[in-house]
Amino acid sequence: MINVKSIINKSINKFSKIKKIIMPYSRSIDIDDKIDWKLIKNFLKKTIKNILKRKVRIISRIDLNNGQLVKGKLLEGLRKLGDPRLYLKRYYAEMIDEIILLDSVASLYDRNSNYAFLKEVCKEFFIPITIGGGIKTINDIDLALNSGADKVAVNSAFVRDINFLKDAVKKFGSQAIMGSIVTRRHRYNWEIFVDNAKHRIKVNPFDWAEKLIDNGVGEIILTSIDNDGLGKGFDMDLITEFDKIRKVPYIISGGAGSPKHVLDIINNSDCSGVAIGSAFHYGIISVKELKSFLNKNNIELRR
Repeated sequence: MINVKSIINKSINKFSKIKKIIMPYSRSIDIDDKIDWKLIKNFLKKTIKNILKRKVRIISRIDLNNGQLVKGKLLEGLRKLGDPRLYLKRYYAEMIDEIILLDSVASLYDRNSNYAFLKEVCKEFFIPITIGGGIKTINDIDLALNSGADKVAVNSAFVRDINFLKDAVKKFGSQAIMGSIVTRRHRYNWEIFVDNAKHRIKVNPFDWAEKLIDNGVGEIILTSIDNDGLGKGFDMDLITEFDKIRKVPYIISGGAGSPKHVLDIINNSDCSGVAIGSAFHYGIISVKELKSFLNKNNIELRR
């Protein structure tokens, strides 16, 4: 039998719900009326939280254009930073959890992702890799997965044809299909965008996420255009609203500028991962520094 007296003291503060359950049995387990119900409540909350604690993934977001790593602000003004493999080697050595490769303008110019580059990356880095950009057919997904990707991330093609999502899930399974939602605030709400944020669709990201989930998507990456590349923190209003919808695992992207930004968003959302671009690429924070900071603040990480 659990020694209840070892976790209570002599306070008479009463946690009513637990008391109603426990008090009928008080004689049999020798509990007197002077129980610290608040302490019991906190103990149970802490225990349940630890049991259900999610392991958050720290993800390197690699935006590509013609084989080069690029990064801009607000998904515009893309600046070439160089060979993405040089950056990936550093992130991999510092124990990044996952990689997301996004061909920034593939859908805009109606071209496919670079599968040859994907094969090279998958041979060198043995962690989960997602590829997105220009994926618009079942054959494209087949090529991506056969080239070594674990998942594909799709935005524009799903917006244009939801049946493509249904067919993809049926053939490859939900675990291989990630829905990419790119959004920005418009007046009093948010709207989604396609073609690397060039074209606005008059649909809010919450309704669209529900539709993606209803049609079988296994995960979502949510990118805030308004916060992308600024390093001023994440769009908490957007994420708070997003947390209200029916869940699949989701990744937040757009806004990281310090370890505290990442800690705050993990502690104040249900996200399963945080994708970071500029802050890693420009050396504002390192993967190693970020993970150390999160560990010190009791955040469970994937590895």
